[in-house]
Amino acid sequence: GGTVVVVGFLTLFTGGTVAVQGYRSLSNIGVEARTGGFSAFINVRIAVPVISGIALAATIGAGATAQLGAMRVSEEIDALEVMAISSIPFLVSTRIVAGLVAIIPLYSLASLASFLASRFATVFIYGQSPGVYDHYFDTFLIPSDILWSFVQAIAMAVAVMLIHTYYGYNASGGPVGVGVAVGNAVRASLVVVVVITLLTSLAIYGSDGNFNLAG
Repeated sequence: GGTVVVVGFLTLFTGGTVAVQGYRSLSNIGVEARTGGFSAFINVRIAVPVISGIALAATIGAGATAQLGAMRVSEEIDALEVMAISSIPFLVSTRIVAGLVAIIPLYSLASLASFLASRFATVFIYGQSPGVYDHYFDTFLIPSDILWSFVQAIAMAVAVMLIHTYYGYNASGGPVGVGVAVGNAVRASLVVVVVITLLTSLAIYGSDGNFNLAG
């Protein structure tokens, strides 16, 4: 529940910011009517994936690191090994799967929240016609972009959960060590989220951005 609230608020305000920046920038050249298309491109390709990755790292990922770290310093993981229970499949793999299960509804919520916030800001703050906004949004929203966006979110979830479970599983040094592990994991996962966004953009849109100022 906490993660849903965090993701919802982050993407709501991000979508609103995209609309504000897009409308004001496009109005400088007299094409503010295309704010809906700008929102469709930026939210799907950049804003929502990055914000979702950050939220995942700061909530579910950090929680997994803290849980595993606490189990490590309190010797609970050692106790599992003594009982001939393989701790990595039992503790690590289950959390990675949980991250993958959680990212799909979270990412769907994030996408919807960003779209609604962008539309609200453009229509109710700047007074653009809802029909104009919806026309350009529908025109420029490419279904394959949504699919690739989900693929990017899944890749982020795998990377983030691998990083956080690694640091939590190998934590040491008592409660202080757990805190250090959480901090290191969050820093590493934030860097990886941005790197995945860059590599995905280069791989999918690097040669052809599929952006045509028409329609």
